[in-house]
Amino acid sequence: MVLNRSVRYFLVEKITFIYILITTIIIICYKSQLNNAYNLLGYRLLFVSLIVLLAYLNSIKNIWPIRLTRYAFLGGLLMYWYPETYDINRVLVSYDYILAGLEQSIFGFQPALEFSKVYHQLWLSELLNMGYFAYYPLIIGTCLFFFFTNRKYFEFFFFSILFSFFCYYLFFILFPTVGPQYYYPAIGLNNVEAGIFPQVGHYFNENQTLLSDGNNSGFFYQMVESTQQVGERPTAAFPSSHVGVSTLIMILIFKNRRYSLLTFVLPFYLSLVAATVYIQAHYVIDVIAGLVTACLLYILSSMVYNLFTRNYYGVLELSPLFHKHARKP
Repeated sequence: MVLNRSVRYFLVEKITFIYILITTIIIICYKSQLNNAYNLLGYRLLFVSLIVLLAYLNSIKNIWPIRLTRYAFLGGLLMYWYPETYDINRVLVSYDYILAGLEQSIFGFQPALEFSKVYHQLWLSELLNMGYFAYYPLIIGTCLFFFFTNRKYFEFFFFSILFSFFCYYLFFILFPTVGPQYYYPAIGLNNVEAGIFPQVGHYFNENQTLLSDGNNSGFFYQMVESTQQVGERPTAAFPSSHVGVSTLIMILIFKNRRYSLLTFVLPFYLSLVAATVYIQAHYVIDVIAGLVTACLLYILSSMVYNLFTRNYYGVLELSPLFHKHARKP
């Protein structure tokens, strides 16, 4: 007897396919300028094959460990997609001279340079670095929380996060910015203090020097420093995806009325937002853009999720108009 097994793909797998398709087109367009274009394309073929394989295995044995593995694999790919934005956008010039100049015109100085210089106390440095280091545990922890407590809301929760990451990564590829920790060393601190912000062309195509404040003490400082040395690249400064995604998580937790969880993660969130400027990873403008885009992506992700599933989460659940043709449970 032949079993008729139907392979069904999660919505997050479908948007991953779309992201792979869009970035494949971008890579092909820049193929002549990219030294590793074929490697980038090869990895895409591998990732698609693994997603298909996991979905097929799940069609044979529909158990929660396999479903969780499918989600975990997509989340784990973010560790690849992020540095890859640098592999692609390095052929373009960075726009940090615009952001730094705008920052100077607004504040009259560079907050990313002065913040840690003025407030250099060890306890504050550790508090903020702890918040910054909590970024990925915050994402993983909240995803697992909803996976095991509210599976239906988890699908919307995880979709919103992954959808937002892909939107940010596409913007990072097309609008390269590196942030103060890379741009300041490139132009020299004398220029920064004098308010001179030149365009550096393709400097970051070959240079990845990180700015350090010289404070080598503190456990969480060392943890963040080590993580950046391994996984950071001169890319993805504007808008701050750290601020954007963490803000989106706070909105999603609030919308699900998980107030105890919200209270628990709030200190980490506030520390993370402040830390993005304190450790010189972002300009203040990046933080503001992260806050604004988080709200916009919350609305957009809920609209896209509704379009494909007709499960009315997010802003759409507030409108009777969208419930008119809602699928009955």
